[in-house]
Amino acid sequence: MSVGEFFKRFFFITIGAILMGIALEKFLVPYEIIDGGIAGISIMLSHLTPVPLSVLLFLINVPFLIVGYKQLGKAFAFSTLYAIAVMSLTTAMLHHSGPFPDDKLLAVLFGGMLLGMGVGLVIRYGGCLDGVEVISILISKKMKASVGTIIMVFNVIIFIIAGFVFEWSSAMYSIVTYYLASKVIDIVVEGLNESKSVTIISQKYEEISEDIVSKLGRTTTLMHATGGYSGQEVKVIYCVVSRIELSKLKSIVQLKDSSAFIAVESVADVVGGSFSRQSAH
Repeated sequence: MSVGEFFKRFFFITIGAILMGIALEKFLVPYEIIDGGIAGISIMLSHLTPVPLSVLLFLINVPFLIVGYKQLGKAFAFSTLYAIAVMSLTTAMLHHSGPFPDDKLLAVLFGGMLLGMGVGLVIRYGGCLDGVEVISILISKKMKASVGTIIMVFNVIIFIIAGFVFEWSSAMYSIVTYYLASKVIDIVVEGLNESKSVTIISQKYEEISEDIVSKLGRTTTLMHATGGYSGQEVKVIYCVVSRIELSKLKSIVQLKDSSAFIAVESVADVVGGSFSRQSAH
């Protein structure tokens, strides 16, 4: 990693951790709204005990980080530890400042967006802000369940407990906040121009491929395949487009061959190759 990349990573992880600290102390905690994971557990414990939220956030997260250190790598562990420390320090500095909006619904909406932006930035630049994510990654390696499913199970349990610690309305507000934050995280991590991979099977593969290149400015890859039922040799077109271009791509294909097979999948990231858009003129 170059020096420039290191400082870029350091800068955005810092911003992300600060945003999460602001979201917790200024928007969510004053209204007894919790986040999922260790942050949610810490908020409930700070309500039940005299221990400050900033201390609980750091102390509860660190053991999970130690457990995952060997398997997740030094860089990830350091980035996560740094992010958690910055987040804890931010909450400590803002602890006595009071809530920013006077309206609980506004706190949910803007708190959820800030939370998602903060967590998304930290994840995008190589860290995380919650020990539950670390444990979920380790568990998923030994079980068939995905990381997302494991985190969801943890959080459902946490939100149910929050209903008993606070009020059930707070638990329901917390679920809305968590849902909103998760959507913002997806946007920050994947970007607004989410990529789609498209597989097309058609006898008119040459014409379709030429139109994709000329009208969309995207390159295509032709792959040899054999029909499982017919046993015939076919050509498969593979290309990657942005979400905005997907509709136009489908129109191009269907104009050439209305019976063409089109399969679309989401792509988490695209690096290198010839994905950068070429001139379509």
